[in-house]
Amino acid sequence: MEAYNEFAKVYDTFMEDTPYEKWVAFIEDCMKKHSITPHILCDLGCGTGKMCTMFAEQGVEMIGIDNSEEMLMVAREHAMQQEQNILYLLQEMSDFELYGTVDVIYSSCDSINYLLEEEEVLQTFKWVNNYLEPQGLFIFDMNTPYKYENILGDKTFAEQTEDAAYIWENHYDQEEGINEFIVNFFIKDKKDKYKRTEECHYQRAYTIEEIKHLLEQAQLELIGIYDDYSEVAYHEKALRATFVARERGKRKE
Repeated sequence: MEAYNEFAKVYDTFMEDTPYEKWVAFIEDCMKKHSITPHILCDLGCGTGKMCTMFAEQGVEMIGIDNSEEMLMVAREHAMQQEQNILYLLQEMSDFELYGTVDVIYSSCDSINYLLEEEEVLQTFKWVNNYLEPQGLFIFDMNTPYKYENILGDKTFAEQTEDAAYIWENHYDQEEGINEFIVNFFIKDKKDKYKRTEECHYQRAYTIEEIKHLLEQAQLELIGIYDDYSEVAYHEKALRATFVARERGKRKE
C-alpha cells in the first residue's frame, strides 16, 4: 500500500467534501442495530484522523492505523488541538498489531483497494478477526469495478485552491484490475512559490464475489453489502460498496 507523502499537507483541503459525517452515522447505526456499546474502535487506514476525531468527541477510545508517517503527523496535530488522547500507530493494514481486542474495526475511503494482492486482503481480514471482540463488527468500503471502468477509467481530474492545486491522471488496466493514478501537487511555500511533487499510487478492483470468498476464508461472517454507506443494497452500478461483517464468536472461550 502506497503512503501519502506531500499530499498529507493538503489532504484535508482537497477532501473537505468527503461525507465523513455520513460514514460515521452509518457505523453508529450498525453498532446500535447489533447492540454494541462502543468502548474501543480501530480505524484502518485512518489518514489524517478525521473520523477518529469524530468518534473521540463522543468519548470513544480510538486507535488509528496508517502506513504514512506524514498523514499520522497531521492526525496527531488534530488530536492535540482538540485535546484528544488518540493512539496512532504507523503500521501496514496487512500486518497490524493491537494491544488487545476492540469492539469495531472500520476502514473507509477505499483504503482496502490499496492492497494489490488477494493474500494481503486475506491477511488483513485475518488480523481483523483476531482483534475483534466476540461478535464485533468489521465495516469497510471499497471502490467497485464499475467505478474504475466507467468513472475513473483513463480520465484526468484537477482542482485548485488558494494555496495548492493538483492534477490527477488515471490509467485503468481492466484485465489486471489495477488502477494507476499519478498525482502532481503544486503547493505554495512561504515565498509564494509553488513546489511541484509527483506521487504515483495503485489500487486494485475486487469483485464482490472475491471479497465474499476472502471474508469466508478469514472466518468473518458477512452481514450485508450496501451502496455507499446507505440502507440501499449493493447493486451493479454502485460506485462504492460498503461491507458489514462480524466476528463469528466461536473461537473465543
